[in-house]
Amino acid sequence: MPARQTASKTEKESVEIKLAHSPDSDDAFMFYALATHKLATPGYKYTHILSDIQTLNEAAQTETYDVTALSFAAYPGLRDKYVLLDCGASFGENYGPIVVASKSMRREELGGKRVGVPGLKTTAYLTLKLFEPNFEPVMMAFDKILDGVKNGVVDAGLLIHEGQLLFPQLGLHRVVDLGVWWHEQTKLPLPLGGNAVRKALGLELGREIAKTIRQSVEYGLEHREEALNYAMQFARDMETELADKFVSMYVNKWTLGYGEQGKQAVKELIDRGTRAGLLPGPASVEFLSED
Repeated sequence: MPARQTASKTEKESVEIKLAHSPDSDDAFMFYALATHKLATPGYKYTHILSDIQTLNEAAQTETYDVTALSFAAYPGLRDKYVLLDCGASFGENYGPIVVASKSMRREELGGKRVGVPGLKTTAYLTLKLFEPNFEPVMMAFDKILDGVKNGVVDAGLLIHEGQLLFPQLGLHRVVDLGVWWHEQTKLPLPLGGNAVRKALGLELGREIAKTIRQSVEYGLEHREEALNYAMQFARDMETELADKFVSMYVNKWTLGYGEQGKQAVKELIDRGTRAGLLPGPASVEFLSED
């Protein structure tokens, strides 16, 4: 009985942290340790909310969640509300979102085409606009774009998440890999999505959250097999080998910490987007580390 009373008291005293991220295998891998209580978080109770990145970008406008995954392209419109954590991000190192079509198409032919896109606040959309400003975006759920291209609803589709690996199985053709194009332009990795914490929580709690997320990523990388087994429940239509490849693409050294090159990449993306009139200025970026 005393133990039960103590547990109840501890739970009552815990501060709830609402943590929102995508229902994808890479995010599941990243947050495996935290979601399955492998990490001690004394005084804090993390509640996980899963939603697609476009929805999370929009929810951040009203500070719905304490910590949220967001597209780097959405950050400039949120910088007064959220600060970027310098861990837990997804970078594409010479790879990234892919534009595909049902028939062979040169990347110079994208102008004027109807392109299925997963959201107007996604980094994938921003990068495509930097690559080719003159196309007609057609908003679609990210997991419906492959079918949209295959069935001729759109001329081409902008793929994020596992679609980047699944499109050859449907007989679709790569038009351009935006991560490759970005690397050609900048020699930097393409920053896609990161985690941000509400400024209203304060520096001390923000740093504690940053530390917890980094520890969760570390645990997943150190216990890869069990973390991957957990992540497989979120690996839509992917066999284990393909899911492992996808996780490796987006949970790696960049996820543990941006480093100077990663921060430079984020600043470069925001700067180019701002200069192109695609993002609201100023082109400033604020990072919060656990130190």
